[in-house]
Amino acid sequence: MTNKINAGIQGNLKQIKLSLENTINNLNHVSQQLSFQGSVGQKLDQLLNENEPYERSKLVDAIGIELGSITFTNPNIGLTLYYYQDEGKVAFENLRVDESFDPDTLPLLFSYHSIRYFGPHASYNPHDNQLVLSALRQGGLPDRQDVYIYIESGFKLAQNILDYDQIGRSLSHLMLDKDGKIVYTELSDAFARNTLFEEHISGKETGNKNGYYWYKSTTSQGWSVISVIKESEFNRERDRWIVQLSSFTLLFLVMNLTLGWLLWRMVYKPLKNFNKEIKGMTNNHYQSESLKMKIPEFDHLLHQFKSMKSQVGELFLEVEQKEKRRADLEIEKLLYQINPHFLMNTLDTAHWLAVMNGQSEIDRLVVSLNNLLYYNLGKQGKHSTVRDELDALRHYLTLQQIRYNFEFDVRIDADEEVLDYPIPRFILQPLVENVLYHGLDDTGSIYVDVHFREELVFSIRDNGAGMSEKTIRNLMQPEHVENEIVGMGIGMNYVKRILASYYEGRASMEIESIVGEGTTVTLRLPVHNSKEGIDI
Repeated sequence: MTNKINAGIQGNLKQIKLSLENTINNLNHVSQQLSFQGSVGQKLDQLLNENEPYERSKLVDAIGIELGSITFTNPNIGLTLYYYQDEGKVAFENLRVDESFDPDTLPLLFSYHSIRYFGPHASYNPHDNQLVLSALRQGGLPDRQDVYIYIESGFKLAQNILDYDQIGRSLSHLMLDKDGKIVYTELSDAFARNTLFEEHISGKETGNKNGYYWYKSTTSQGWSVISVIKESEFNRERDRWIVQLSSFTLLFLVMNLTLGWLLWRMVYKPLKNFNKEIKGMTNNHYQSESLKMKIPEFDHLLHQFKSMKSQVGELFLEVEQKEKRRADLEIEKLLYQINPHFLMNTLDTAHWLAVMNGQSEIDRLVVSLNNLLYYNLGKQGKHSTVRDELDALRHYLTLQQIRYNFEFDVRIDADEEVLDYPIPRFILQPLVENVLYHGLDDTGSIYVDVHFREELVFSIRDNGAGMSEKTIRNLMQPEHVENEIVGMGIGMNYVKRILASYYEGRASMEIESIVGEGTTVTLRLPVHNSKEGIDI
């Protein structure tokens, strides 16, 4: 608060100094027009050297007209005249001049070359007892060195400048010459005129003296303006600030409390009810009492939340019922499931009997069947690779050739670098099975290619009967496949579901076919960052 008061006083002082400097500059400017360098001064010089009455009369009129024009165009100028120092006379005055006119008695503020500036003093116009600033300039006439130009500031200008108090404090002012002597004072008791202001020598800009705080501002010409304020007035101003700030703080606190109460009533309380509803939902309480918040927006939201909670409760009940039915089906499935260990052990026994009896064809059939069951029943672990899938496919084709005595040609080509990439189990056999049953004759060919082109690409190609575009569209539509009981759509649907489950839409299956020429099924699978396999 003290800093703010100080800053306000110093800002006020700066404005006063600027106004005084502008006034002095204006006095200097007008005096130049009246000196010998100006047109008026030259006419005055002619007048003083002219003896012809008529010419003198013309010059007097011309000087009067120009003086009137100058003072009219400079409203901040007051009493203006020429002063003949040796004779003690004045001439061409624009206003009445007091008989006591004597510039040598005026308080000198500062001087510069041939011009002297006087601090605030009473005007020499007897009809104007206001304070003025004045300037006395040597006229510069070649033959008359005793001719001076005297100019005062305008009506009440200096008084208005010194009375300027933008911030409403009880400020008084002093003016010092360049030596620190007081040439103007508004506090004669504490700071007498023509006395030395000692603190001026120290160069300080502010301080405390005679029970007053003072603030000084020095101009480029060396003279200074000082604003002073009583300590009691300063403290009263500070206390006023404290009262105002305290009142504002109290008002702000009351407003905050009121706003807080409104927020509690309009926001926090409804949110508390929402929180209560959410907690009830987390505790599986889907039925609750009907609450009214008396705020339409919150009542609408609460109604929507209750509707959602009721729907969630119904969904939970539906899921529980489905899980219960699923558990019952799993138990029923276990009751009818053949023990895989028993089946594969029995096949292993048949394998050794075939070996012992020299039945190589039966041995090859049993070994292929046992390996295929071992793979498809998932006994090799949770992960499968391209290598495992191709080996299982070979076993399957061996069984089909033995079982149906097919003479079809099978070619499997895979890049060595892709054999250990992880893939879902059992995705190639259903596609090849569809080729055998629905598109290939006994002497046809099947080509299986596996390569890497920024993704894993499987291509199953045959030279069978092919399919129409309509048949392909039906195969790619899940709603059509689900209605099939038997046929190639079952295997396709299984593969598509497996890919969608493990790759979440990043894998694709494409079918291209020409009737009478063959069909190509292409699988495109993204490659995982590691080869640790896929949990299947």
